[in-house]
Amino acid sequence: MKTIALFGKTLAPENGEYMRQLFEELAGYHAEIVVYQPFANIVATYIPQCVHYSVFHSHADLNADLLFSIGGDGTILDTVPFVLDSGIPVAGINMGRLGFLSGISKNEIPKAVESVFTGEYSVEQRSLLELVSPFNVFGDVRYALNELNVIRNPEHSLLAIKVFVDDVYLNTYWGDGILLATPTGSTAYSLSAGGPIIAPNAKNFVITPIATHNLTVRPVVIPDDSTIRIQVEGREKKFVFSMDSRSCTLDTSVQLEVRKAGFCLNLVRMRGEDFFGTIRNKLMWGKDNRN
Repeated sequence: MKTIALFGKTLAPENGEYMRQLFEELAGYHAEIVVYQPFANIVATYIPQCVHYSVFHSHADLNADLLFSIGGDGTILDTVPFVLDSGIPVAGINMGRLGFLSGISKNEIPKAVESVFTGEYSVEQRSLLELVSPFNVFGDVRYALNELNVIRNPEHSLLAIKVFVDDVYLNTYWGDGILLATPTGSTAYSLSAGGPIIAPNAKNFVITPIATHNLTVRPVVIPDDSTIRIQVEGREKKFVFSMDSRSCTLDTSVQLEVRKAGFCLNLVRMRGEDFFGTIRNKLMWGKDNRN
């Protein structure tokens, strides 16, 4: 018997029947179902009475063979504090449009559940960033799957951001901010800021400037075993710091130190699904919309 965890943050009413279908499919395979407590409250009306489940609240009480993330790519990012270094594979069911990470369409739920129980899927190991210093900015959640960014307060002037890679001075970026992205995050904010697309298994990070005031400055790809130090300078005394969906305001006296985390997120890919096919479809490569 497999233990399947279900995680989500919200659910639109029009997707209620898909949620009911997911519970029924899992029950049909005699799965032991555990649901994130707040999400269980949201979807309670869609859980068939004959389906039994338990709940989990945090990383400490999550024990499963696989976790279904119900939502979009942002929901998968929010699974990181719960999965952490447990190695639990995460499969994303997208309740909207096709995402880069949550590649299972809600119409494919029966097929996805069957694949889980027949083993017809693969797992991609996605690297994460770890905030080494300061240690407790976001409590115990000091990891990011997509990126961390340092940006100016919208009401303030530009920042001067000094960056070191393995204690070697790289550059001082004058502009709205910078991003440090993983290969996973290369198709998110970094892509919008002009950064390159990096394959998931590439052992790299990318430093991408945001609205730099020097047009010759370009994104830089670095090895993912590097240690990166970031120091904000200039007239402003505060800056906005974020890791995925978590953000705070820090004083410029705070120096950031970042490295690759000692574990990866195991992302489930269904048979026939691949990274290049996803970006080709998502970015509509080869499509001619001029007519």
